[in-house]
Amino acid sequence: MRAMDKTYHAKLDILKDILSKMKHVLVAFSGGVDSTFLLRTAKDVLEDHVVAGTAFSETLSPSELDDAKAFTRAFGIEHVILKSTEFDNPDFIKNDKNRCYHCKKEKFGLLMAYAAKNRIPVAMDGSNLDDRTDYRPGTKAATELGIRSPLVDAGMTKEDIRFLSKEMGLSTWNKPANACLATRIPYSHPITRDKLDAIDRGERFLKNLGFRPCLRVRHHDTIARLEIDPGDMAFFSDDAFRQNMILYFKKLGFTYITLDIEGFQTGSMNKTL
Repeated sequence: MRAMDKTYHAKLDILKDILSKMKHVLVAFSGGVDSTFLLRTAKDVLEDHVVAGTAFSETLSPSELDDAKAFTRAFGIEHVILKSTEFDNPDFIKNDKNRCYHCKKEKFGLLMAYAAKNRIPVAMDGSNLDDRTDYRPGTKAATELGIRSPLVDAGMTKEDIRFLSKEMGLSTWNKPANACLATRIPYSHPITRDKLDAIDRGERFLKNLGFRPCLRVRHHDTIARLEIDPGDMAFFSDDAFRQNMILYFKKLGFTYITLDIEGFQTGSMNKTL
């Protein structure tokens, strides 16, 4: 075994030791790389004393919820889906720099309430060490509510999680990061259900056309700013292809459709902070 592989497995052993002491857990589950890895590892360690909890609202693409449901069915994991109501909070809708805090406060609050009602002593999320290097006010909400982050406690980075996920045979090992749909809207621009729906439809449309899944439709009111893999920019040299895209995005309500020549960038909206 290579030295690097030993490091990955040493962290996995630490994670398993942490989980074994928790006895019974609720895992905040979005179906992404991190929460899927955490849920599967918790299932391996705690067997039937694991519950997956998904706080669902318009900020999560329906396709992501479908993936989450399919995973829990495949592994026989109890899965509860709780309706999240962050749209009732005007502080969320106004979309200031603390938007993520207000959203996570609502969603984690639902999960903590469910855990308390069902006598589950620990609720946890899939945050990893790399998340601490970006602007993530949702972390504050998790801390305030008592959500545990065992991947952080085990010293795991995204690289560790992807390596171990691949070794475990999880199909999510190379799944692109997919933050909530609200992150596609610039700060100070109000969040609406119509905007989130247009974003979700636009991104699914691009993926169905063959674009690589690392992409974003950024919603700048009348402007759709497309962030795609630079390797896919050649698609736009075909006039018929381009006109088809223009027609579709105008049907979604956009007046202008622009291509960001820097390509896809995780967290690009945080550049303004």
